[in-house]
Amino acid sequence: MCRLLAIKSVQPFDPQPHLNAFAELSRRSKEYQGHGWGCATLDSGGQWKLYHDIKPIWEDDLRVFDQSTFIIAHARSAFRDEGVAVENNMPFCDGPNVFVFNGELHGVRIKEEGRIGAEKIFNYIKRFDHGNKEEAMRRAFGVIEKRSENVRAMNVVMGSADGAFVGSLYNDDPEYYTMQFRFDANGFAVCSEAYDLFDDWRPFANRSFKVLT
Repeated sequence: MCRLLAIKSVQPFDPQPHLNAFAELSRRSKEYQGHGWGCATLDSGGQWKLYHDIKPIWEDDLRVFDQSTFIIAHARSAFRDEGVAVENNMPFCDGPNVFVFNGELHGVRIKEEGRIGAEKIFNYIKRFDHGNKEEAMRRAFGVIEKRSENVRAMNVVMGSADGAFVGSLYNDDPEYYTMQFRFDANGFAVCSEAYDLFDDWRPFANRSFKVLT
């Protein structure tokens, strides 16, 4: 039920205006998004710098982030208000990969390591990764849906220095769970909702997967 954002650009950009817009859409969301937040920025050496805070994004100082060519942010809405701790805030990172998730699943019958469900999904997708992350995501989504009693939604962005692998699946509340994206020769953006710093947003189709570079 969280909110997510990913922006990649050929040229370094200032994250603050985009994070301000993301904070506002998180603040006014119909679901509470104040269980902490996090952001990953790619530095000039191709390494991810991670930031996490337990306070809501709209209460944080968003001026502290340096220019970057790639940012991935996540505002958390903890399921049943459980597990509210900064170590459970996304983005998760395993070194080369950064992961954010938005969704709600019930009765999931898979065995995987992770403190919370989103981290288990991250690790489960990586099980299927034999060099093709898009195919890994497709296969993992398929198995998770089959082994779950109910999947309201699974939206995932997995970023690396080269780009992002995006997957979306929802069976409920399309207005809330339909992500928006835009891309051109200079880069791309993906967000839970459109905001007015871009004017060419398009809906990300249900049960679809894309590679964005």
